[in-house]
Amino acid sequence: MVLNLDGQLWSVVWFQHHKPGKGGAVMRTKLKHVLSGKVVDKTFNADVKVDVANVDKRDMTYLYNDGGSYVFMDSTTYEQVHITPEVVGDASNFLLENQEATVAVHEELPLYIELPASVELTVEYTEPGLQGDRSTGGTKPAKLETGYTINVPLFLTTGEKVKVDTRTGDYLGRVTS
Repeated sequence: MVLNLDGQLWSVVWFQHHKPGKGGAVMRTKLKHVLSGKVVDKTFNADVKVDVANVDKRDMTYLYNDGGSYVFMDSTTYEQVHITPEVVGDASNFLLENQEATVAVHEELPLYIELPASVELTVEYTEPGLQGDRSTGGTKPAKLETGYTINVPLFLTTGEKVKVDTRTGDYLGRVTS
């Protein structure tokens, strides 16, 4: 849910209804500013009215990066939308051409990009594994096909597909074809 507070858009990250022993009920919230990404804690009294912003989530396909912006195509209207790198943010670390993504739009202005919880990417380069490297051992850096670097187990080699969590950037496992 996205709230409109004093003309600024805030996404609700977490909320809790709290009824203390005495006094009125309150809503404790953790809000994330949609444009800047700043997270704040805010408490609302139960009788406060809050405006809910109308945010349209559209399924789009990532086409390419033209150097100054990321170009997405709306899957229903086939309209191309140019989105700035600031709006794309960390999602750029996991974007491949022709990948599906959800773009949140408010009054024709793209707010943020939502990717699936995990994506499958190919390891472009990592140091070769040695005999005796096991999954219970340490980790080593691996550069993915998007240019992003993550830590992977020692037994992985260049060219293998791995599953990566798009929220944290963590290695989730090897993908077997």
